[in-house]
Amino acid sequence: MCSNEKGEEMIISLNMSSDIPIYVQLRNQIVTGIGKGELKAGESLPSVRQMALDAGINNMTVNKAYQILKAEGFIEINRRKGAIVCPVRQEDGIFREKLAAELELLSAEACLKGMRKDEFMKICEEMFESMSPGNYCPAESGGTL
Repeated sequence: MCSNEKGEEMIISLNMSSDIPIYVQLRNQIVTGIGKGELKAGESLPSVRQMALDAGINNMTVNKAYQILKAEGFIEINRRKGAIVCPVRQEDGIFREKLAAELELLSAEACLKGMRKDEFMKICEEMFESMSPGNYCPAESGGTL
């Protein structure tokens, strides 16, 4: 569970029996929370110990997720303030390559499961429109994505 400055909480839900590693699930939920505006730039995440305690997982698992988020530019880690959500940034070429690869796999799976292109595109559009990061979304301000 993450609390923002207003005391609102973002529920972190981890599936301990999933094939997806716990640190990846945690990373993904924090990124989604930032994308949806549930966590805003400048807000603090719980300390590694507090997040581990709240989620019922090992400190090292949280630390690994936080280190990945830091490397990806979603958070910065300050010794005094802890993990802080970073402002939204313009996408770069590396991100675009990662996005293309992940969408290629999702597109293949959808196609193999019999999903029509218009259904797939509708889901993509709905997911993208459900995002509202704290400060801006480049695609809405003339950027490219």
